[in-house]
Amino acid sequence: MRVVVLDYGFGNTRSAVRAAERAGARVELTAEPKAVAAADGLIVPGVGAFRAVMDGLRRVDAPRLIERRLAGGRAVLGICVGLQVMFERGCEGEGRDGGRFGRGGGGVIGGGDGGDGGAGGAGGGVADGGLNGGSAARSDVGLGQWPGAVTRLKAPVVPHIGWSKVRPPAGSRLFAGVADERFYFVHSYAAQEFPLLDAPAGPFAPPLVTWADYGGPFVAAVENGPLSATQFHPEKSGDAGARLLENWIGTL
Repeated sequence: MRVVVLDYGFGNTRSAVRAAERAGARVELTAEPKAVAAADGLIVPGVGAFRAVMDGLRRVDAPRLIERRLAGGRAVLGICVGLQVMFERGCEGEGRDGGRFGRGGGGVIGGGDGGDGGAGGAGGGVADGGLNGGSAARSDVGLGQWPGAVTRLKAPVVPHIGWSKVRPPAGSRLFAGVADERFYFVHSYAAQEFPLLDAPAGPFAPPLVTWADYGGPFVAAVENGPLSATQFHPEKSGDAGARLLENWIGTL
């Protein structure tokens, strides 16, 4: 299977390419529209600030490319802020201690993150920490594939850095064989609700949402037709992350 890792200036692109190759895919790092459209699968990595990631995506016309892939039933996998930007909006504001935090984060389908290297172990770090300078929380527009907002985690200590268990739903294909494993997270923001789960039943299968806990429940992964995404970093999650990527590639 041929997979494109979207090259738009943000994300653990080197790690994502290596991980997808180890999982058995032929991988190209590019944002060239024809290559993005033709690939069996598209990986959208993301680290740093929600707004900056969206600006980077717009610079390579990724919102249109992602929308067209999903409209045609072509697989897309978002990673970390690549999950967050699938929601309608991301809300960012100053950390409670006024300190330096990674910032991060919404269609066809009804905090900040660790980059390559840096603190946090397993090669993860707190990317794009940037001081907010006391600015009020703001709302930035996402891709709008899912309703809802990405908001700051409610835990006493933020960012969430480390290995956490997740709770996949019955029928998950991403988590086949790894439902009881731990995955590596680095983030200050997350989707803490998933409004589509409360929507009236429609003609399509409802999304499968995997949850994790850090100061309260948050969305750890979503499987929604051709669109899948993880808040954690499968490329930094050892054998469990490798198996999850193999599972995704097996669906292409």
